[in-house]
Amino acid sequence: MPLIERNAADHAAILGALLPQGAVWPGGGTTAIGRVCRGIATSAARLHARAGALLAGAFPATAYDLLPEWELSLGLPDPCAGPAPSLQLRRAQVTAKLTARGGQSVPYFVNVAARLGYSVSIVEYAPARLGAMRLGSRLNDERWAHVWAIRAPTTTVRSFRLGVSGLGERYRDWGNTVLECEMRRLSPAHTTLLFQYS
Repeated sequence: MPLIERNAADHAAILGALLPQGAVWPGGGTTAIGRVCRGIATSAARLHARAGALLAGAFPATAYDLLPEWELSLGLPDPCAGPAPSLQLRRAQVTAKLTARGGQSVPYFVNVAARLGYSVSIVEYAPARLGAMRLGSRLNDERWAHVWAIRAPTTTVRSFRLGVSGLGERYRDWGNTVLECEMRRLSPAHTTLLFQYS
């Protein structure tokens, strides 16, 4: 449930309503007690806004202040992201690592790539076998039994997005180095992984 948005004036009105009633407690904003309520209300409004940000930071896809805590608990930042990954990429890596269940299937690798922000398809190769070959197909030898390829666009562009990207980040970031690094790290040890860009 999201927090109800309240500004300093709302908090001052709430504090004023909580004060005792009577001649000893004059109301109004010009009295000393009214000024004290306004001073407390400013801090209360600031803390209320920080509580909302902390609540949003409890989820990795929207984390900002708690992102380093998420990364520390998951062993990130990943060396695949380079020396200064963007806020978008850091959030994507945390989300991908939290939701990864592991696997060796084609849908698993396609989903991991999608969580990192890449649209890919996968091709599995196999040795040529009589009866299974078609006219014009490749004559792959037995070394192709464990070869697979990830097909992706030549350049994947990540644009700066308000509310998602951080201050001081580049307007555009492109390249597939994170995809290659992550997929090589996750690929089964007995396989050979190729990257084919179009």
